[in-house]
Amino acid sequence: MTPRPLPQKTIGLLGGSSNIATMEYYRFLNDGVNARLGGWEIAETLIVGMNFGNIEAMVRADDWDGLSTYMRTKAQALVAGGADVILCVSNTLHRPLAAIAPDLPVPILHIGDPTGQAIKDAGLQRVALFGTQPIMRLDYMKHHWRDNFGLEIVTPTPDEQHEIDRIIFDELVKGDIRDASRQRYVAIANRLRADEGAQGLILGCTEIFLLLDQPDIPDFPMFNTARLHCDAAVDLALRDLK
Repeated sequence: MTPRPLPQKTIGLLGGSSNIATMEYYRFLNDGVNARLGGWEIAETLIVGMNFGNIEAMVRADDWDGLSTYMRTKAQALVAGGADVILCVSNTLHRPLAAIAPDLPVPILHIGDPTGQAIKDAGLQRVALFGTQPIMRLDYMKHHWRDNFGLEIVTPTPDEQHEIDRIIFDELVKGDIRDASRQRYVAIANRLRADEGAQGLILGCTEIFLLLDQPDIPDFPMFNTARLHCDAAVDLALRDLK
């Protein structure tokens, strides 16, 4: 008989940004473990949920120090609860997370690393990026992919960024999926491919895949940061299993 409990690592989710993304992360992690182990097996997880109202207000105010302070206490709660590795379910919040990670006794699995490796493995170099306005406007994620994976990141125009961001905050984080918004995303992606030479698209917000995914533009590779992040976490969590 298989010895119990199985020696898998506990995955700590820094959640709430948004609750929709957090639910999808939980689903991806459990489905991923079950796909590998079968039977009734799922992931061992801890979730500490932040109030997305706090996140939205501080992101809009560019209060990154406030976000770091707020997130630090939540990450520490995951450590106290026994998490072996921490995942933040938001691309945007990896900027304030950078100030927290060095002080934690457990690793944080950076959302950009599995995506960067997947793009590199696909043989692509120049890719477009969709996400919140901070993700598209600021350099912290773009530089992470450039410095660690040699990628060139192209972004939409300011007006397109505004529309992408509006759809995320007004629709996707509320579970409101609209075909008109999907068609707008498709149009922007196709323009970046035609005008900017983008070879693929990073879905750099963890709700975007609910609206836009590979079947919408079959010949334009898409990289779902949420699923890739979870797949990497499952690899890590099951590493000690024989």
